[in-house]
Amino acid sequence: MSRLARAGERSTPGRERERGSAIAEFVMVSALVVFLFMAVLQVGLFLHIRNTLISCASEGARLGARADAEPGMGAVRTRELISSSLSRKYAEDVTVGTTTVGGVQVVEVRVSAPLPVIGLIGPSGRLQVTGRAFLERQ
Repeated sequence: MSRLARAGERSTPGRERERGSAIAEFVMVSALVVFLFMAVLQVGLFLHIRNTLISCASEGARLGARADAEPGMGAVRTRELISSSLSRKYAEDVTVGTTTVGGVQVVEVRVSAPLPVIGLIGPSGRLQVTGRAFLERQ
């Protein structure tokens, strides 16, 4: 090696202590980026499932509120829609009933589904959504 090449390799005091720090920084930063990515993915999955359940419950309530239908048909339709768009495990707890809101009878479809969790970390519980439609035969 030439004299200039060796001169460029001279280390300053304290430079030896920093040797290998780039690897440690990479590991720490990449772990943080992966954690943030998984958190954003979890929120996106939760919102997708919630919006899909609300849409299916509302569609079932509209079917059950028709003049030529029974409210129970709304629960069946909601189960079919949830099973075809998500999974059967989200369609296990679907109830339907009629209530009065503002002096008007409505068909109300309630869906209780498990919270979508990636991995073992996360909340345990149920996601409750409701779909309503005005009863046509009143």
